[in-house]
Amino acid sequence: MSASVVVDLRAPGSPIAEILETSSQTSTIHDGDDVNSEFEREVYGPQLADKEQDQFEVTISREDPAHPHNWPTLKKVYITILGSLLVFNATFASSLPSGQVPAMMEYFTFSREVATLTISLFVAGYCVGPLVWGPLSEQYGRKAVFVGTFFPYVCFQIGCALSKNTGSILIFRFIGGTFAACPLANSGALLSDIWDPGARGKAMAFFTLAPFAGPTLAPICSGWMAVAGVSWRWNFWLLTCFTGAFLALIVLTLPETYLPILTVRRAQQKRKETGDSRYWAPMERNELPLKARIQTTLGRPFKMLFQEPMLLAICFYMSFVYGVLYLLLEAYPIVFTIGHGFNAGVTGLMFLPIFLGGVAAVLMYLFIFNPRYERKMAECAPHPVPPEARLEIAMWAAPVLVISFFWFGWTSYPRISFWAPMMAGAPLGWATICIFLAFFNYMVDAYLFVAASALSVNTVTRSCFGAGFPLFATQMYDTLDPRWASTLLGCIAVVLGPIPFVLNHLGPTLRRRSKYAPSGPAPLKVVEVADSV
Repeated sequence: MSASVVVDLRAPGSPIAEILETSSQTSTIHDGDDVNSEFEREVYGPQLADKEQDQFEVTISREDPAHPHNWPTLKKVYITILGSLLVFNATFASSLPSGQVPAMMEYFTFSREVATLTISLFVAGYCVGPLVWGPLSEQYGRKAVFVGTFFPYVCFQIGCALSKNTGSILIFRFIGGTFAACPLANSGALLSDIWDPGARGKAMAFFTLAPFAGPTLAPICSGWMAVAGVSWRWNFWLLTCFTGAFLALIVLTLPETYLPILTVRRAQQKRKETGDSRYWAPMERNELPLKARIQTTLGRPFKMLFQEPMLLAICFYMSFVYGVLYLLLEAYPIVFTIGHGFNAGVTGLMFLPIFLGGVAAVLMYLFIFNPRYERKMAECAPHPVPPEARLEIAMWAAPVLVISFFWFGWTSYPRISFWAPMMAGAPLGWATICIFLAFFNYMVDAYLFVAASALSVNTVTRSCFGAGFPLFATQMYDTLDPRWASTLLGCIAVVLGPIPFVLNHLGPTLRRRSKYAPSGPAPLKVVEVADSV
């Protein structure tokens, strides 16, 4: 006899629960459709009553050893480390010229504002790259896109090293940044491909540190190169070697991790082994029209940004924090080089507390906040934890961010020991990582089905701020002096600080009114199972 069993598709460990938490998938939800039913059709395809079972359809089940979640742990750890280092490479390259600005100004005879463009234009490339490389990786696989972007990325570093005029170095920096943005879009996808939801949070904690390690460690490197009298060109030769080494690692050691592509390859192997052309993979028959793909890839992220109040608030707050990180590349030389008389190498060392504060934030997340979240998962089972549970760490970080700005600003007098403004970087780095960890996880949990679009537009807006802030940093700190310039930043942080508190209170209401952030009861699916007696 048969019995009807109600299965909670969002229960921990179920296939849908894993899909719901995977931010790397670009969904195809159409405006005006019910988000839950549309996503169910997208994930499961036509219902059994709507299609005939095909014995030639090739799949990779969750229990299959070929499934990336079942790969050996050491292999997954290596992929996680490599993916994080690829992001570190991209962000390291963005700020490396900062220590050689005087030498570049002397060679090219351009102003400091134009010299700052060598940083800003590279970061501006991040505005373009994620919109292209992310969707391409979901059509051709992660590895193919990494290889296809890192090769020109290496070539444009060579172009920068050989530049002889202002136009060439600025153009090469912008195009190089566009190709360097590939890890920003796809390294997180690598993690979601290989880790199940239970382990992914810990991997993401380490991964989140990578985008901030680059901008804080690169000035140390370039600063001491300048002190040693090394030509500014060697900044870019160093990047060429650094990026070329990673290109070799990608080609030789990075496996394909995207499950639909792996399924296509298995179908191709079946056809080759059997000589039977009827074997097929779902992705081979799931081609979207070009117009629909462009609308989904480019249109929906920006439509969400202006239709979703909570996403707009999150993007603005995160963009401000990210922009300040790049603004400090211009502010620190004013405080420490001009104010305290340090050389470029020692000024670069002043960034170190920011990095160490970020490390402390990751450790605190792993040992304090993540265990709390795991306990909440057990309490809420079989239903998912409300996304607002992710905001706790941001509510602690918001006031710390404000304090760090005032601390840095009002201890920046040359007569006060350099230790005081330098150590203000530690709480700044801690608060930055905490805010990003909280909001990254919140966007994935809140937007579930369209998280990729939310994360995509967030990357673009952050990059716009990261590119723009350095352009006015020097004028702001020269005009207002470091005390009042930092006070201005602190006041903006005060205005933005309530955002995690407001979302914690009003988030459920906003999600109920959103068509992109479903918050109804967990979807139930009735399945007929045979029960022998």
